[in-house]
Amino acid sequence: MTDLNVGVLGTGMVGDAIATRLVEVGYDVVMGSREATNPKAVAWAERTGGRAGTFADAAAHGPLIFNATPGNLSLDVLRAAGDLTGKVLADISNDLTAAAVKPVAAGLQEAFPELKVVKTLNTVNADIMVRPDLLSEPHNIFVAGDDAGAKTLVKEVLAKFGWPEGDVLDLGGIDKAFAMEQYLPMWLAVWGVKQDLRFNLRFVS
Repeated sequence: MTDLNVGVLGTGMVGDAIATRLVEVGYDVVMGSREATNPKAVAWAERTGGRAGTFADAAAHGPLIFNATPGNLSLDVLRAAGDLTGKVLADISNDLTAAAVKPVAAGLQEAFPELKVVKTLNTVNADIMVRPDLLSEPHNIFVAGDDAGAKTLVKEVLAKFGWPEGDVLDLGGIDKAFAMEQYLPMWLAVWGVKQDLRFNLRFVS
């Protein structure tokens, strides 16, 4: 078990997968939404032993927050989350409306300079995010962010999810997050061909 408290912003498929896996590997988790009585969050809490709360409750719960809200809504969500000073935000969001032309994670970092934003996990399906061993071959996930300590913390959580250290590629600063976000159209195109959500990239040299 770990003594790290984690907040998860978002109650959709991705938020549920992340929050559930966090509980499974030993974290104390609050799932946040606009209302503490959100039916999805309450059902998740009853199923997992986690807790439901508001966005502000989740953000205040601990040093690490996962943003699992749609990228086009994330700015408003963080504005509703209260004091974010010193928090680490693992941003796994994609903007389905403007992913190719509008940076998400870098925009959040600019809007909230007191926050330590780390982009990660947005290049795979929710199942693969939390259980990389669902694929039979090694494959890669990425991190990008300006704060080295924040990236180390996020990488520790990725390791608990099952991502081998050698498969986590650190792309550098938060400006590199845009490249990760621009992968979304390709991901959607591959999904359309494969008709299967369980796939990922592997880089060889």
